[in-house]
Amino acid sequence: MDKLNNHPYGELLASYSAGSLPLSQALCISAHLEHCDSCARKLQRLNRVGTELMQQLTPSKASDDLKNRLLDRLDSLEDETPKHESARVDPSIPRCLRQFVDSSYDDLRWKWVSADIRSVELCRDSNGARVELLKIKPGGSAKTHTHLGDEYTVILEGSFSDEAGLYRKGDFIVRDRHDQHTPVATRDRECICLAVTEGPIQFTGPISRLLNPFLRRGYA
Repeated sequence: MDKLNNHPYGELLASYSAGSLPLSQALCISAHLEHCDSCARKLQRLNRVGTELMQQLTPSKASDDLKNRLLDRLDSLEDETPKHESARVDPSIPRCLRQFVDSSYDDLRWKWVSADIRSVELCRDSNGARVELLKIKPGGSAKTHTHLGDEYTVILEGSFSDEAGLYRKGDFIVRDRHDQHTPVATRDRECICLAVTEGPIQFTGPISRLLNPFLRRGYA
C-alpha cells in the first residue's frame, strides 16, 4: 500500500470503531482502510480498547420480549439468500462498494455533470446524505465551489489536486462549509472518487452560481 498523507481524524475513526457513524461516512472510511495500513492498525487498537471497556460493564437483564424479537430477527436473517459477489468483479474495487458495483466501474450508468465530470449515485443515507462516485477526465476540473454540508471524499483511482495540495489513491479528504476549492484531476489518467455530500455544493463564480438553486433541489 502507498504511504498516504490524508486520513480520517481520530474522533471519526473512533466513532467508526464504535459503530456510531452514519452509513455514508462509514463507507468512506471502509474504502480508505483498504489502502491504509496505518489507519487499519489504529482501528485494531481502538477495537481492543472498546472490547476491554465492554468487558468491564455490568450486564443488564434483557426482557423476554427483547429476547424473542432478537430470536425472530435471527430466524429471518437465516432465511435470506445472501447476494454472492460476482466472480468477474474488478479486484481494485473496495469490498464495501461491491454491493453497488457488479463487475467494474465502466459498467455503471454514469451521467454527465459537466464537460469534465460524470457521476453515478449509489444510495442515499437516512440523514439525506448522497453517496456517489465521481469520474473526472484527465486534466478535467470542477468549478470553484464551497459546501452547505460536510463532504467526505476517498480517491479510488487516479489523483487530483486543489488549493490545499495533491491527493492520491486512498487519500481521505474532508471539506466543510468553510472550505472553497477547485478540484483538478492530474493529466496522466482519469480520477474516480467516492464522495459523500451532506448538503449541496455551492458554486462561487459569477455565472456558475446561477445553478445553485437547482443543486439544492437534490437534498431534503
